[in-house]
Amino acid sequence: MREIDRKRILVTGGAGFVGSHLCERLLGQGHDILCVDNFFTGAKGNVAHLIGNPRFELMRHDVTFPLYVEVDEIYNLACPASPVHYQHDPVQTTKTSVHGAINMLGLAKRVKAKILQASTSEVYGDPKVHPQPESYWGHVNPIGIRSCYDEGKRCAETLFFDYYRQHQLRIKVARIFNTYGPRMHPADGRVVSNFIVQALRGEPLTVYGEGGQTRSFCYVSDLVDGLIRLMNSGDDFTGPVNLGNPGEFTILELAKKAIAATGSNSKIEYRPLPADDPTQRQPVIDMAREKLGWEPTISLDQGLPPTVAYFRALLEV
Repeated sequence: MREIDRKRILVTGGAGFVGSHLCERLLGQGHDILCVDNFFTGAKGNVAHLIGNPRFELMRHDVTFPLYVEVDEIYNLACPASPVHYQHDPVQTTKTSVHGAINMLGLAKRVKAKILQASTSEVYGDPKVHPQPESYWGHVNPIGIRSCYDEGKRCAETLFFDYYRQHQLRIKVARIFNTYGPRMHPADGRVVSNFIVQALRGEPLTVYGEGGQTRSFCYVSDLVDGLIRLMNSGDDFTGPVNLGNPGEFTILELAKKAIAATGSNSKIEYRPLPADDPTQRQPVIDMAREKLGWEPTISLDQGLPPTVAYFRALLEV
């Protein structure tokens, strides 16, 4: 890469599941990467192979406090993203989304950086519209146990668009749907990691309700490609844009696929449905196709084996 084309890129939450893959891809493109993480859910092990690269820097920092650095682009991924983690300290979860957005937007404004917000399909709540287009405003319980994450991310989107309108900041907003792949946290409570870990340990797979609720699963490399394409798109396109795989599966279908992919003898165990758990989740990705030339290329059947291999090595089973 020519020196003139090299960017200084800040990735908050860069030692997390998605963030570590993003740092790796951007570093591979020749950019200078500042990875910032407070290691609440991120892990040094996720980026250990990048340490030592002269263009990679790792900093322990909490985005609820201001950060003073010189960068050209900011990917704001910092926030626990699984119910187990974000409900552990719900006040801190909201602060990470809201104060974190304010601090990163303030930084972007000061140094005139382009900034991308990793938002979430959870802004749609338990949707009354299916599948979900970006024009849908959502159906969210503002006082429920998931609202620290859902409403925190919704408020972050508000802040991004107010900075865009008030300060002409160059913003990008991605609404990320269920993502899976290597480096997921084994105890994050997400359905893919839950099922794979349970299957590898020979434990029953816990399915809530009758397993008829649906999700769409995007492999992490596809998502990272979408995030980079969004960041590199023209300044006139802000999003929000859905990034996810429109292939829809019931939770019961996923459980059976996890058992098959691991070669496990595990059975399926049914439990009561938790509060505010969305019954449907599927992205409309027409905008991503049109504006970014992006759509997922890796199917669930293709993405599960490397994910299983990662957990098998991690658990040594």
